[in-house]
Amino acid sequence: MPAVAPPSQSSPPAERISAPIDLQQVRRLFASPARVAESGFLRREIAGRMFERLELIKLAPSVVLDAGCGDGADLPVLRQRFGGARLVGVDASAAMLQAARASQTAAQSSMNRLLQRWLPKSAAGPGIGAELACADFAQLPLAAGSADLVWSNLALHWHPQPHRVFAEWRRVLRVDGLLMFSCFGPDSFRELRSAWAAAGPQPRVLPFVDMHDFGDMLIDAGFATPVMDMETITVTYADPQKLLQDVRAWGGNPLSTRSRGLVGHAAYRRMLAALEAGRRDDGTLPLTFEIVYGHAFCPAPRTTSSGESIIRFDRPRK
Repeated sequence: MPAVAPPSQSSPPAERISAPIDLQQVRRLFASPARVAESGFLRREIAGRMFERLELIKLAPSVVLDAGCGDGADLPVLRQRFGGARLVGVDASAAMLQAARASQTAAQSSMNRLLQRWLPKSAAGPGIGAELACADFAQLPLAAGSADLVWSNLALHWHPQPHRVFAEWRRVLRVDGLLMFSCFGPDSFRELRSAWAAAGPQPRVLPFVDMHDFGDMLIDAGFATPVMDMETITVTYADPQKLLQDVRAWGGNPLSTRSRGLVGHAAYRRMLAALEAGRRDDGTLPLTFEIVYGHAFCPAPRTTSSGESIIRFDRPRK
């Protein structure tokens, strides 16, 4: 039987901030799904790599949360992988959720038309069938212990307080539930960061969090056996304008410290010149992405709701 020990006197871990990110600006930057769609190719690629990792884990979830679902690109694959699960998509951008709803409606209509050719109308399939909600990652509209899998693809780096997000994700996970996420690491956009540094001191690219810091945050949040790894992906461009267009589609500059004025012509030309100086021997412009992957399980609680530690004593086997 579990015994209750006095509350720990150790102080809580210091708050960690990934960057001075303006969440309202994040929502504005993601308010145009058509513009954001230009970056969809990388999200689909990373989702595929996450699913490869998921294949190694035995999991039959009843409730799956896609945290940062955007326009719902991952929801059909999650539905295909976990057909019987309740699927919930959460995003901070109302415009992206509207696009996700439109995609669901279109998928439902297409599936119904296909099935009705062979089956009675009453037998039409459920389509994607995801519930969608607009919310902050750190304040989810889910009850504690209500999800078996929290999935988040290329979204966490847009939140200024990832330690709070991890704590919230742990709150909504059931015991032995799985968290699986991906996000950009600090080496992402390094060519553009160097080019803007040549143009002036004003920061215009996010200083992304290192994967080791994420691992520490997971442990501080109470996750068990976190596993972190990373890989580098390079996308090449023939045209610097297309490179910049895609960077804006990935979210642009949501820093609260960003300049509120327009970039001067001279500074913009210096930035372009610095980008051009990085052309490779084949004539293409490289853009680096450090992709951080993490997964961890939600263990049984070690403290009571009042903060008292729980110590478990197993009876000796006869």
